[in-house]
Amino acid sequence: MAEDNAAAQQEQQPRFIIQKIYTKDVSFETPNSPAVFREDWKPQLDLQLGNEYTQIDEDNHEIVLVVTVTAKVNDKVAFICEVKQAGIFSLIGYSKEEMGPLIGSYCPNTVFPFAREVVSDLVIKGGFPQLVLAPVNFDAVYKRKLDSMAEMHQKAQQEQTH
Repeated sequence: MAEDNAAAQQEQQPRFIIQKIYTKDVSFETPNSPAVFREDWKPQLDLQLGNEYTQIDEDNHEIVLVVTVTAKVNDKVAFICEVKQAGIFSLIGYSKEEMGPLIGSYCPNTVFPFAREVVSDLVIKGGFPQLVLAPVNFDAVYKRKLDSMAEMHQKAQQEQTH
């Protein structure tokens, strides 16, 4: 009886399970090679982050972190590296309110170290010095996205009332 009660309580507890982490897509371009290798290596880096979400079934979700790094030297593109690093996560027993931060922050934070490793490997194999991306505060990124959406919603409401 006590075992049944413990099992029922454990079933009701929210569960976060990483099913799989994998590289979904990779692109690396050096449009100005070999000339770019003769330039003094003082790159200007541009980092773009995004994420894609797909609900696979009731409990399983695919989160894809899209990392794009563009390096320029003297206004010439040295390389463009894009990595789509994905994870399949079982998110069981969470409320709708809890799902937003999990999908928008926690899952991308889990996947990011893998994406960072792929970017670093591609840059080195492309003939460039190692690039190690700095950690990203996905909680802040998610909050900015929510704030931006709320601001857009507020502006839309104001336009409708005028």
